[in-house]
Amino acid sequence: QVQLVESGGGLVQAGGSLRLSCAASGRTSTNYDMAWFRQAPGKERDFVAAISGPGLRRYYADSVKGRFTISRDNAKNTVTLQMDTLNPEDTAVYYCNRVIQIGSKWFPLDAWGQGTQVTVSS
Repeated sequence: QVQLVESGGGLVQAGGSLRLSCAASGRTSTNYDMAWFRQAPGKERDFVAAISGPGLRRYYADSVKGRFTISRDNAKNTVTLQMDTLNPEDTAVYYCNRVIQIGSKWFPLDAWGQGTQVTVSS
């Protein structure tokens, strides 16, 4: 199992930026892809972005493509989500997780952390 701690959320105005971090501890491995998900109030948790183990491949949900950038530092066991040009629809709790890809979908491997709240005001 891997323990995941997300941080970096906050309140920002529309058009602003935030940088989220995910620290992984435990049985971490650079062989695993990592991803960010988000859950808005009253909605299901949705995929946001993923990055391959070595960091060479990146995948994004259509809703964030061109605005968000996922990266990782395997030496520090961290995954970062740079979020630019935020809009109120990005308001959600953001979570990270190790993932596997099956077809076009991404599935989490570990228990969810507490997440970090992102609120974008209009």
